[in-house]
Amino acid sequence: MKEVSIQATERIKKPGKFREKGFVPGVLYGDNIAATTSVKFEELALKKVLTDHGSNAKLWIEFNNNRKFGFIKAVQKDAITGRVIHIDVHLVSKEDDLRLEIPIVFKGEDDLKLRQLQLQVYKSEITVFGKMDLMVDAIYVDVSEKMLGDTITLNDLNFDKQLKVSEKEDEVYGIISNLRIQPTDTAAVDPI
Repeated sequence: MKEVSIQATERIKKPGKFREKGFVPGVLYGDNIAATTSVKFEELALKKVLTDHGSNAKLWIEFNNNRKFGFIKAVQKDAITGRVIHIDVHLVSKEDDLRLEIPIVFKGEDDLKLRQLQLQVYKSEITVFGKMDLMVDAIYVDVSEKMLGDTITLNDLNFDKQLKVSEKEDEVYGIISNLRIQPTDTAAVDPI
């Protein structure tokens, strides 16, 4: 996996000037940081990290001539525009044990549609426990070869078996069902 890195700059709170143009406010906390530290991230660089690696991305933070490893813990977005307005980064040692919600990404749904099938997602993330170094940004599941009635369970999820999960082995994350086609609205035409 490609190493992800982003620069954080200390944020100085000035009366009347909360947000600087081109930056997103955030906080750093965790590994060897005595108190939560207010920082800012360059908006374009942050947007690229979120687009490429998701909202749970593992990354290196460069701050005050130091480089620390961590992961994005929370992303706050504007409800109307969807623009990122704040971010929390939890700094950790790669050997630390953590609990993380990892998104499940289902691939191959277009192949199902060709066979008049669809995936109904029941759970789109899984809680895992283990070393930060073993955590992934997402778990990918290929559903392209699944048949009608097949379920996606823990056995279909590929991740390092050193990570532990709290879910049961038969927990259902999705099921393959018949494709529901939305009827087109055909307006009745009055004969003249």
